[in-house]
Amino acid sequence: MPETRSQRAALRPTRLILSAAAVAAALVAGCGQQSSIDDELSATLIQPVARLELKAQTVAPGSRTGEEIYKSICASCHDAGLLAAPKTGDAAAWAPRLALGFDGLTQSAIAGKNAMPPRGGGSDLTDTEVARAVAYLANTAGAGYTEPPVEAAE
Repeated sequence: MPETRSQRAALRPTRLILSAAAVAAALVAGCGQQSSIDDELSATLIQPVARLELKAQTVAPGSRTGEEIYKSICASCHDAGLLAAPKTGDAAAWAPRLALGFDGLTQSAIAGKNAMPPRGGGSDLTDTEVARAVAYLANTAGAGYTEPPVEAAE
């Protein structure tokens, strides 16, 4: 015979109590047992994610090429044209700057100009390295500057 609505309503509290009792029994059954998680294994497994290693990389002063300097320092502003920096390769934006000539443009870069800090923010750059970066960057806009050579280490 099918259950009526009132019979089902009467069974709800009983079902709820039985469900709660089953959950409680499962929780109590696990009490007092040693955790099955190996702390050493867990630490080992998360280590590649949780470990940070810093490596100091030193470069001999004067040994970087114009392209290396450009990629590590100059590109952050000149690629996007941030703070009115002339974009890399934009001949029209570089034309008035190229009119200063290689030496004038290099001196501007060493001293800093407008929002660009001295040496483009690379305080460890030598004058020759700044000249290399200037030649590299200006040549992307059509200048024909010769990049000062990198001296061979002795």
